[in-house]
This record gives sequence, structure tokens and C-alpha cells, in this order.
Amino acid sequence: MRVLLADDDSSIRSALRLLLEQGLGFAVVGEVAAAGALAQAAGAAGAAGVCADVVLVDWELPDLDAPAQLAALKRAHPAVKVIAVSGRPEAGNASLAAGADGFHYRGDPPDRLLDVLASMRANGAISVV
Repeated sequence: MRVLLADDDSSIRSALRLLLEQGLGFAVVGEVAAAGALAQAAGAAGAAGVCADVVLVDWELPDLDAPAQLAALKRAHPAVKVIAVSGRPEAGNASLAAGADGFHYRGDPPDRLLDVLASMRANGAISVV
């Protein structure tokens, strides 16, 4: 599964990359630190010339106009799934209402995110994380 990381904090991107690349079949195909690069980066050629399957996006990303950004991303790449990530659990409903396919609370154990991504890979479905 090809994953794009969108977070303005390089240490969080590094931690997510390390978590995902533990040999579990996930490949980080790109990283962005600005909301404006989301749609373009999601479609950039990754492994085998294919765009990302999933975008993990920081819900507090500076300049993130969530409804507009997510709508543009979905128009440009309808098959890409978007999981909003936040340290604020109350952001879950807002992110789903704005068009995210799922939500991950940073306070949850990292294994929970891995389990949901593995489930997506296995059955093609997305669930709220």
C-alpha cells in the first residue's frame, strides 16, 4: 500500500515513516509539509508509476482549507483514500464531514493505525480509525 504523509512537523513525518516501513507492506511514496501540495503529491508517480493509495493528512496542517483541499484531492484522484490525523479527538467529526474517509486520533496506540491500514489493504474498505 502506497502512503503519502502530509504534516508540517518533520519529526511526525519521520515517526510515521518509521512506523509504516517496518516491513509490513506499506511504502511511503512521498511527504508534503504544506496543504497546497496535497493533490499534486498524491498523484505523483510512486512505486510502479502509480499514485498514493492513502493520504495521511494532519488535520491542523497550516493553510488547510479542508473542504476545498479534500474535494480537489478527490476530484483529481478519486481512488485515493484520505485519513485525517489529529491530536484533538473532536476533530474526527469535522474531518469526516469535510470528506475524509477516516480519522485517526494521535492519542491512540500506533498499532491501531497499522491495523486499519492493513485491513484496508486486505479488503479494499476504509473504516474510521
